[in-house]
Amino acid sequence: MANTKEDKANSSNRKRRAKPKKSLQRYYDSEHGIRNHWWPGLFSYELKEDDVKGITIAGERIGLRRANGKVYGFRDQCVHRGVRLSQQPTCLTKKTVSCWYHGFTYNLKDGKLCDIVASSNDPLIGRTGIRTFPVKEYCGIIFVFVGDEDFKTPPLTDDLPFKLPKNEPLRAPCIQDKDALALGIHRECIGDWRLAAESGGDPGHIMIHRNSALVLALDIALSLGEPVSGVDSMLIRDEKWPKGVTKYFDNIEPVMHRDDLNIHTYGKTPPYGLRVSLCLPAILFVENWPQPGMTQYEWYVPVKKGYHQYWQVLVKNCPDEMAKEDFTMRYKNAWEDLALKDGFNDDDIMAREAQEDFYNNRNGWDEEQLFSMDQFVVEYRKMVHKHARGVQPPPDKL
Repeated sequence: MANTKEDKANSSNRKRRAKPKKSLQRYYDSEHGIRNHWWPGLFSYELKEDDVKGITIAGERIGLRRANGKVYGFRDQCVHRGVRLSQQPTCLTKKTVSCWYHGFTYNLKDGKLCDIVASSNDPLIGRTGIRTFPVKEYCGIIFVFVGDEDFKTPPLTDDLPFKLPKNEPLRAPCIQDKDALALGIHRECIGDWRLAAESGGDPGHIMIHRNSALVLALDIALSLGEPVSGVDSMLIRDEKWPKGVTKYFDNIEPVMHRDDLNIHTYGKTPPYGLRVSLCLPAILFVENWPQPGMTQYEWYVPVKKGYHQYWQVLVKNCPDEMAKEDFTMRYKNAWEDLALKDGFNDDDIMAREAQEDFYNNRNGWDEEQLFSMDQFVVEYRKMVHKHARGVQPPPDKL
């Protein structure tokens, strides 16, 4: 029987979908994440003294333990039967972590198997172990370097957004500032980490926020878009680390209403000093947001295929205890819900989830049709393709 028109069309679509991406191939190959980079793992307050907690970053199962105030990172998998050590934390000394199953005990500093509760003179002791991960605590966040054991660990500041000079016009707080206070949340969300990063920095999606509670409460006039989009309002920063792309909004003509489409913004106060940057490995920071004198940071941490940890952090410079107490009070009673959850960013989570099927089940990476305002996203893809220090393999290849 001859093929129907529908069969021929489906066959044509399959052939079209099978065409591989040639340019930016490393970016399209990085569905499991990029490696040899620093990622946030936990807030410092989430890991108390003698706690052991397990996290997953880019398929790597990592255990974190705080002992004598210091945080250690190790592979969260016993070499014996492969159970996660964090499933039932067992710490018999300040220098070790033990498996709850048979008592395989590992040195926190180097990961070597130093004892077995069930067999103290076993010949396996000293001949094997679990790998360790570099860890840094910075501004109340525990960062983990995920990558090759023999890779020279770069400074954490290489993987934080660029620190702006003090004389930068309309300068907002930086997480690297001496008196910066960072408060926020993190949660696991459906969606490829790349889609999350692209959506966060996407300058053309603001229309989904035009009636958000935050926008209405602060009477913010968010532009629906730009009449002409191009590279003139972007700055590419790729000469040294940190690397990223910045979008400026103070030199473009905003679109506040489209009478022909019967859509308009609701607020009356344009954002003051708003700039959006997307940096490697996958960090968004929005200056002077949600109001002048604050900065919002977002990390999109790969967990496993189709899932990411969404980190949302507000930073404000607080030079004394009174300023810290005031910002903490306002964060807990207003900003967390209004800026980071239902009032604004939950709209972004919904939009990312809506893309997941198209990109990861229906070959959206080949089928997408980008428009001019997506140049910001394209520049980030180029940045990852060119400068990422490695591509994370699937979990079964780790």
